[in-house]
Amino acid sequence: MSEGMMEPYLGLISFFRQPVAETAKGLDIAVMGVPFDLATTGRPGSRFGPRGIREMSLTMAEFPWGVWPWDFHFRDRWAVADLGDVTGFTAYSDRMMPAVEEKADAVLATGSSLLTLGGDHSISYPLLRAHARKHGPLALIHFDAHSDTWTDEDLNHGTMFYHAIKEGIIVPENSIQLGMRTPNPDKHGMMVVDGNECLKTPAEEMAKRIRDRVGDRAAYLTFDIDFLDPSVAPATGTPVVGGPSVAYARDVLRALAGMKIVGGDQVEVAPHYEGAAQITALAGATIAADILYLIGLGHDT
Repeated sequence: MSEGMMEPYLGLISFFRQPVAETAKGLDIAVMGVPFDLATTGRPGSRFGPRGIREMSLTMAEFPWGVWPWDFHFRDRWAVADLGDVTGFTAYSDRMMPAVEEKADAVLATGSSLLTLGGDHSISYPLLRAHARKHGPLALIHFDAHSDTWTDEDLNHGTMFYHAIKEGIIVPENSIQLGMRTPNPDKHGMMVVDGNECLKTPAEEMAKRIRDRVGDRAAYLTFDIDFLDPSVAPATGTPVVGGPSVAYARDVLRALAGMKIVGGDQVEVAPHYEGAAQITALAGATIAADILYLIGLGHDT
């Protein structure tokens, strides 16, 4: 076995076996989990997402060349560590948001970028607030089967982008949502590319639409695993048929390399809805790694 390689069933669990750190000081990219699912409107279970994603990341972490088909290992270019999970809010949604926002603020204050593992999609709201405080109003690049822009003063995983737009931390005219497969009457000025349009549009062309929409504005990328068809990602709270493949999603993501993506998250993996194969968590871990590469390349620009 090559030096530095370790079988996926050995050792402690961290994201891609990166070092575990207490703070983001000295890092280029920090990874943290938010094990929370009390803002779901369907099936719960994504509180186990960060653990499931980390576990399946070990299946790729044993290889020294990184995540195929990226042509370098992210650890060879950037200092990356896993900060563990945000804690202190068990069973209290009103405590989760300030806890996540405070932790994200602390990470970003060090100069590190941040990749977050969810958890239900409501966790994006405090993350957006922290990132906008540092980078100014943000473009949103949103992969999902649902718009999460319901016009409702309640705050849950279907309303948080409405609240973010209303608060001015998302700039609708530079934002784009991809993969929508549910009714979406409340676009609030964002560009929406539905699931059928995604299936008809080559990945390179879709990436160009994203680039043209975002322009030079700092962007936050959020990826709900139910963007993918449930045939390849069944373990999520609100699966919707007719979605793209993992390969398509990854082709679009990699074609965004070099954009000013200042942060991102991968959310809504609920591992206990599938069997031992854990294909949804594997997809989540792989896509989270792709987002990490994009954040790192954005950090370098």
